[in-house]
Amino acid sequence: MQRLRFSRYFKGIIILLDIIVLAAVFVIFFIQRNRDLQLKDMDWEQNSLSILLLTLFWILLSGRTKLYDIPRNLTYTLYLERIFAHMIIFLFGIILLGKVSNNVFLKNERFTLAILLSFLFFLLKSIIFFLLKYVRSMGINYRNIMFLGAKTDSREILENVLKERTDYGYKIFDYPNSEIKIDELKDFWKKKGIYTTYLSNNDTMVKKSLREEIFREAENCKVRIALIPEIDNNDFFKYELNYVETQPVLTPVKFPLDYFTNFTVKRSFDILFSILILLFVCSWLFPVIAVLIKIDSKGPVFFKQKRYGFHDEVFRCIKFRTMIVNNESSTKTTQENDERITAVGKFLRKTSIDEMPQFINVLIGDMSVVGPRPHMLLIDDYYKTKIGRYAVRSTVKPGISGLAQVNGLRGDNGDMNIEMKKRVLADTFYVKNWSLTLDIVIILKTILLIISGDKKAR
Repeated sequence: MQRLRFSRYFKGIIILLDIIVLAAVFVIFFIQRNRDLQLKDMDWEQNSLSILLLTLFWILLSGRTKLYDIPRNLTYTLYLERIFAHMIIFLFGIILLGKVSNNVFLKNERFTLAILLSFLFFLLKSIIFFLLKYVRSMGINYRNIMFLGAKTDSREILENVLKERTDYGYKIFDYPNSEIKIDELKDFWKKKGIYTTYLSNNDTMVKKSLREEIFREAENCKVRIALIPEIDNNDFFKYELNYVETQPVLTPVKFPLDYFTNFTVKRSFDILFSILILLFVCSWLFPVIAVLIKIDSKGPVFFKQKRYGFHDEVFRCIKFRTMIVNNESSTKTTQENDERITAVGKFLRKTSIDEMPQFINVLIGDMSVVGPRPHMLLIDDYYKTKIGRYAVRSTVKPGISGLAQVNGLRGDNGDMNIEMKKRVLADTFYVKNWSLTLDIVIILKTILLIISGDKKAR
């Protein structure tokens, strides 16, 4: 097994750094606000107790928000969700603590202190995250891994991701033999210092007896075995592991938006957000875009197309028209350098402004601000029979933007069979892990994409 020199200490160092920053900000801010106060007149007991309580609250809260649980394959989008959730709760915690505290300084300065600490920690966490990613992309702090067995679609997708994302810090070694022999495999593990071996969950090429031997020897050699479930296999997604006393039981999973409170929160946010956008942005933007579209080409300003929505109910998705009027809009997907796209349409697609009318769909309840992007009916009908978990997308309302889009999983580039499976994986991850903070992070990343221009939009 690969020897880990510093990784095991990394979390402890980061926690210690956060505690130092928290205490330093409190002390420096206190001194700045009380320059004329003599050392002997300071309430050392109250100040020390306040710092101790803030530190304990920070550490205990991190166990809930998983702030320090940072696997190397964690994306910044999901890490931002954790940071935001942690900071919002911590901010309110400081305000409440200041309200009930006997510490006069904390009581009077709780709002300023809370905002200052939240900003500094957000900056610090982001810097550490990207610094660690940069170090790993340079070939430092990597993990030695290998793939074993048949080359399935799931394995191909995972290999593709790990090779492209050098910032995850994985060094992949190819097993040289087509036939798996335990003695040769053990020598390979030892020679290459393998940390993790990836094995397909339903690999028919690896017999049960051989599989059991691989697991047994991996345990002896301290090599981790990671199983790759097949995308078309719904079992691992539909069930979650629970216990009846000590007996493990797989029970049907309940997604976050299946709960009425979560559904209500998301719908309330959708209504409020769409009203604000329609009033303060669309009210002046729509007339400008309408004039440009009319000048550029003949035809209506808006384009309405049937799409599948919540539980596969068909609705009319509203967009700005970006193509010349044609009879193939519902039967032919957009191609690279598509001649049907108008000059204004290219700009609207590049900036995603063509999607803005969908806030009307959100307001009337057909769509959500964030969710799986709705596809053309023919695309959905085709892939429902090809990808096992495709239908999970319809268990939530489709969105104007989604987790797949902000992670670059859009467009018709490359192997569409693989690319669509990547998109479905992102969408199903969103369905299973929804939270309001995740929605907010996706919205912020979408705004950045609109400003910078989405390279994959066409």
